[in-house]
Amino acid sequence: MQRRKFLKKSSLTTAGLLSAPVLASCKTENKVDVPSIVTAVTKPVAICTWNFMNATAKAWEVLEKGGNALDAVEQGVMVEEADVSNETVGVGGRPDRDGNVTLDACIMDKDGNCGSVVYLQNIAHPISVARKVMEDTPHIILAGKGAEQFAYEKGFKKTDLLTESTRKQYEEWKKESKYETVINIENHDTIGMLAIDTNGDIAGACTTSGMAYKVAGRVGDSPIIGAGLYVDNEVGGATATGVGEEVIRTVGSFLIVELMRQGKSPQEACEEGVKRIMKKNEGREDFQIGFLAINKQGETGGYCVHPGFTYREYTNNGHENQPVESFYKQQ
Repeated sequence: MQRRKFLKKSSLTTAGLLSAPVLASCKTENKVDVPSIVTAVTKPVAICTWNFMNATAKAWEVLEKGGNALDAVEQGVMVEEADVSNETVGVGGRPDRDGNVTLDACIMDKDGNCGSVVYLQNIAHPISVARKVMEDTPHIILAGKGAEQFAYEKGFKKTDLLTESTRKQYEEWKKESKYETVINIENHDTIGMLAIDTNGDIAGACTTSGMAYKVAGRVGDSPIIGAGLYVDNEVGGATATGVGEEVIRTVGSFLIVELMRQGKSPQEACEEGVKRIMKKNEGREDFQIGFLAINKQGETGGYCVHPGFTYREYTNNGHENQPVESFYKQQ
């Protein structure tokens, strides 16, 4: 106790004159602190769920110029929100069973600030509206018509989110009105993105049109902080894709970040996250979940229920689509 009082008093009276090596040596009694001092950070890094290479390329463009992680993840996922060929996100997303395209998104910065929109209609970039919620309101989540009105007040334009392709698919679906989540088929695949900038700060974003032909009003894990996305700048970040109901039940992304705080690698944490879900769904094989994580040192990892999930990673070492191990193995 006297030693701690002495160190505290000395650090105040010397106004920061103690050198980093001296401070580091004072901490050697606390072995938990040592790795955070001696481990080099790999930066910058941009990763996202699935093989959305254009999204990570855009995020990397921001990071490479010295931009911050928050701008990188926002601009990265906006690429997919604007891509009409991606029928799981933004413009061109498949509608609910009433024929309405409803979008969910959330964003989180290095300081733990976050914003979210749920059941948002007629707006092309829900991730940017979520950021406005974070930065311009005292709230975290805006929903439905309230979120839409807020977007208009912030200058977002009304946009028809149904395309000719998704409109035809919806008309065809109505003939049988069968609801199912086909594994690894793009009727419920989310883009979640995580980035570390040159300052070593972490941010994340997640955006989706949700499950195709869902019950009107359904909200999955993607816009829920702690479920579809979570960032702790001291530790790392995590995001999820797949059947959101199962992710929500375990608060999946928060769980993975906390597992990393306890010392697990991103890979180990993602594996444990999936195993927690499967323990609650013993014997079930009819759904997919994919987790993606990054820690403060820039290490990444992913794990899923069924084979097929991958993640895209962009670093100074290159731009690669990373395969992911699965709970159920390839048949």
